[in-house]
Amino acid sequence: MKLGAFSISLNVKDIQKSKEFYSNLGFKELGGDISQKWLIMKNENCIIGLFQGMFEKNMLTFNPGWNENAENLESFTDVRDLQKMLKENGITIQSEADESSTGPAFITIEDPDGNPILIDQHR
Repeated sequence: MKLGAFSISLNVKDIQKSKEFYSNLGFKELGGDISQKWLIMKNENCIIGLFQGMFEKNMLTFNPGWNENAENLESFTDVRDLQKMLKENGITIQSEADESSTGPAFITIEDPDGNPILIDQHR
């Protein structure tokens, strides 16, 4: 099962303060739009997403089809195929992708401790 690039998506109170804090830890902007209150930052192979007011909890995020530099991978497991595999393994899908669609889609699941996991395919 290829889940793609991994990051942690953080629910932040003040994106400007969070950007400054993580910049001081050596993180650089990789993507996003601070005017829309979201940024993706990277330090070596560590990726964090900063999101102000977009969701309630911090969450683990996987991006099928991307590597850690947000570059397209030639080969990857489509999110709809991942959804089928997860269901076959008895994992409850919180938000499902339309299995008749193609291209960008996402699913959400929770681990046994209630930690949200987003599997977000951008292509």
